[in-house]
Amino acid sequence: MVKRHRMLSFLVCIALATAFLGCASTPTREGTGEYVDDSAITAKVKAAIFNEPSLKVFQINVETFKGDVQLSGFVDSSQSATKAGEVARSVKGVRSVKNNLIVK
Repeated sequence: MVKRHRMLSFLVCIALATAFLGCASTPTREGTGEYVDDSAITAKVKAAIFNEPSLKVFQINVETFKGDVQLSGFVDSSQSATKAGEVARSVKGVRSVKNNLIVK
């Protein structure tokens, strides 16, 4: 009975360790907490772009990975591309912005 209890405790510890490590981040993959944070940053950047009258939110795609924001899509002018980058940088939690917007 004691041996069975020890084995069960060992298996539970292994399962918990595996679950914890499964949520950890790596250089190429986000952890669960980072994914949630990046989703919030993406939403804030999209909202900030939406609130900027000179920008068209539907032309600009926003992706975030570990606090680094990437802007892509097509805009009407180089001023719009620059403004979108400035707006994204102003959002709390953004570490860097890669502005890949193309002027059409």
